[in-house]
Amino acid sequence: MRMQLPARLALPLLVLPGFVLSGAPCAMAQAPAPSPAQPGMAATPAAAGRIREVASITAVDPTTLKPGAILVSDHRDNPSTPENGLTPYLDWVRTKPAEAAALSPFPGYKEPDYTTTVNGVAKPRHETLKVYVAEGRFVVARPPEAIDLAALARLGFVQAMDPAIKHKALDPADVTPTKDPAAAFARRPDRPWCEPGTVCIESRYDLEGKLPLGVKLANKLEESGAKKIAEFVTFQSELRTLAPDRAAGLGALTKVDTTVTGGLEQTIFWVNQILRFGKFLAVFQPMPGDPTKTVVTTYMALAIKGDVLDRKAEYARVPVLRNLLPAQVLMGNSSFNTGTSISAGLPTYARNRIAAFADALAKR
Repeated sequence: MRMQLPARLALPLLVLPGFVLSGAPCAMAQAPAPSPAQPGMAATPAAAGRIREVASITAVDPTTLKPGAILVSDHRDNPSTPENGLTPYLDWVRTKPAEAAALSPFPGYKEPDYTTTVNGVAKPRHETLKVYVAEGRFVVARPPEAIDLAALARLGFVQAMDPAIKHKALDPADVTPTKDPAAAFARRPDRPWCEPGTVCIESRYDLEGKLPLGVKLANKLEESGAKKIAEFVTFQSELRTLAPDRAAGLGALTKVDTTVTGGLEQTIFWVNQILRFGKFLAVFQPMPGDPTKTVVTTYMALAIKGDVLDRKAEYARVPVLRNLLPAQVLMGNSSFNTGTSISAGLPTYARNRIAAFADALAKR
């Protein structure tokens, strides 16, 4: 009798834009079940020894920061708990309105409502989201006017952040929310994605480590004709600079008492599975009391579909997946997490991305 494993259970894939995160694969049934690894912060050489974990970056006086040091907080008070650090979207909007306004895809963003068809019957669906946010802060030993934001808002700059993720220019006419009526909920109400003056990017991440083997196994277990799981993840994003007038309100978020001189924003507005949106935001301000230095505050946000995280019972019923709960993989608490990039888990990847960004600025 052939074993059937539904695709939605076979492989928890979690993707983070420009930044991406992939989950762990299912293991062969005869292999010993892995136990969750202790949560760690595996760092690239760019991040090793430089990251200082803090409860809140805004509670640390920026004038005490030395060039090269990086503050990071994702507000996880118990990292070993699978969903610690994930906040329901509506709670996020209510309790942190300034952060939600800055890191949501567009003003007034709401959890998606759309129609899905099951067995030929169209049904309305409301989708709940949970959000992970990592904050970073570092100092650049140059004044803000010496930092060329336009040079950062280029495809080549994004390509240098993580060589495992491949990026290419995307024709705005091919933006999925614009072309596909089923993705209409992801359209901006105020303007099209990738308007002139922005960089439109399509990205691809080929699964690493044991992940391709897991995909192949999952696809073999599927019935003939069922949709296959890809061995790669694609996502679309918009990269743009924020002029001082657009970025001025971000000072309320950073709580640095100097004028915001500009910002850089990459918004992931479409992912082919699991996620709904993501954003990387960097805010630039003169150092209080020393305008020859720049305080850079960064944010990485990822919104995950709530039903993905609610599959604990379903995964528990499939022996090969009992140690691969999506929340464990997402937060880097699975023994299947590996490396220092996207497959390491969101906390590790976020820290390494912030460190890579800090290094790139220091060299310019």
